[in-house]
Amino acid sequence: MKFLMTAAILLLAGCAAGPAIDRSHPAASQDSRVRYIIIHYTEGDFPRALDVLTNGQVSSHYLISDYPAKIYQLVDEDRRAWHAGDSAWKADTQLNFSSIGIEIVNPGYRDTEAGRVYFDYPRAQIDLLVALLRRIVERHQVRPENILGHNEIAPRRKSDPGPRFPWQVLAQAGLVRWPEPERVAAWRIAFEERLPDAAWFRQKLRRHGYVFAGKGEEGDWDAAARQALTAFQMRYRPARYDGMPDAETAALLEVLDGLGGDAAAQLPSEPAPYQMRTRWLGGR
Repeated sequence: MKFLMTAAILLLAGCAAGPAIDRSHPAASQDSRVRYIIIHYTEGDFPRALDVLTNGQVSSHYLISDYPAKIYQLVDEDRRAWHAGDSAWKADTQLNFSSIGIEIVNPGYRDTEAGRVYFDYPRAQIDLLVALLRRIVERHQVRPENILGHNEIAPRRKSDPGPRFPWQVLAQAGLVRWPEPERVAAWRIAFEERLPDAAWFRQKLRRHGYVFAGKGEEGDWDAAARQALTAFQMRYRPARYDGMPDAETAALLEVLDGLGGDAAAQLPSEPAPYQMRTRWLGGR
């Protein structure tokens, strides 16, 4: 009887462990499912953000606190977090399936009589973010043009990480593309002579990656195109992001289009110092 009981226990243990799997022949044709990294601000303080992201209906892979700055991993990178929502970039939709989400503790913005004010990011947060991005990019081979803000993949409904997020610092770290200022200046002069029409701006925005509804390649400058252009301006021309076509925005679109998906941005040899500041931005 004792022998039968021992045999039964061993049999059950074997069933619970599952079949033996030989993993000694990995296929050459494989890569990571992660194609994008999406950057957010929390629009609230750390305790509230941590509670929402761990106990609520939304989540992110990482959360970077502010004072003190610290990285928290909330979701394993091989699992899906619910951070992107209804989203699209180029041919990809529902980017929760193919992205890693990083939330940064930041108040976001405050509406005042003088307009909407956005808040800067402490340098310690950005330093941690750069270090984290380097490791994620190395693990998953995420391309520079696929490190995006939430507002870029959902321009109709989101504004984070906002115009105060220092994208140029990420460019100086070699993580994202940045247009060469001299080329932008040259194209701006050309576009001041003759500004392209609405169809040109729509086409350039879509080539860049933005997905938006509207009147296709024809018609007036509508709300959907304006929202996409606002997101673009927040990233590349944060001094003014009114969503309206102008020569400088056209130059930025043209130069970035010329960089191509594989080209590295031409960056200054010495990164400019990052200075924290809060700035009043009227209107939006």
